Formats: sequence, C-alpha cells, structure tokens
Amino acid sequence: MKNFTIIRSENQYLNYCDELEKLSNEYSKNPNQDLIDLIDTITLLIENYDESNSTFEESEPIQLLKFLMQENNLNQKELAETLEISKGHLSDILNYKKGLSKNMIRSLSERFKMQQSAFNRPYELKSVSNNQLKSAGLRNSQKETEKV
Repeated sequence: MKNFTIIRSENQYLNYCDELEKLSNEYSKNPNQDLIDLIDTITLLIENYDESNSTFEESEPIQLLKFLMQENNLNQKELAETLEISKGHLSDILNYKKGLSKNMIRSLSERFKMQQSAFNRPYELKSVSNNQLKSAGLRNSQKETEKV
C-alpha cells in the first residue's frame, strides 16, 4: 500500500485525484474496510488541499454561482427551487439586478458544500434606470420620487 502525505503541489493533488478515482472503481467491484479507510484518507487530504488553495475565495459571487450551476448541470428552475425563490428573482440575481440574501447564501453554501464566505462578498449591482422621470439627473436614481 502506498503512503499518502499532505498534498503540497498541484501535480501531487492531481495524482491523488486519479488515485481516488481508481480506488473508488476498485471499491465498487470489491468493497472492503481497508479500501474505505484509504478512500476516506485520500478524500480528507484532497479536501484539505482544496480548502487551502481554493481559487473560489477570489471569485466574484455571481460568477462563482454561474460556474457551479454549469459544473453541476443545474438549470435556473432547479436552483430557484433550491433557494425557494421565483425564476424571475433568480434571473435578477444572475443579471446583477438583485443581491443574495443571507438565507440564499446559507442555502448555496449547503448545496455546493462551500463556505458561506465564497458567496458573501461585495459585488456591484447594475443600476436600473428610472425612465419615468423627465430629469436625466433623476433618471439614474434608485430613490423613489414623484414624477416631475
């Protein structure tokens, strides 16, 4: 049996991922406790490396969410159901018109098994122009005002 150590490089990480896949396939053919223990150990080492070297921490929350949706073959309807919001509301979020609420951040964190901090970082929302106002200075205001 090969000795596994803490992952210190990208190459070692990729090798461990390959090894984990091989062991998982082997386990499906011949389940035993030794394989379970080895799979658990490699999984912990991979997760530890992922956590300390994650590029998701630098990602903007909406771009990260779009990436995760694509990686998990998750459409807007399914994600809206997970977040318990309408498809329209989710569309506004994905188009930077509305922000993520605390409950949504918690749900996303649980759904994608990530730390909440990955989704709980500032990002700029697009301003919705108020075309009902005559004054150009007021048109870009988010504030509710009476028509001039």
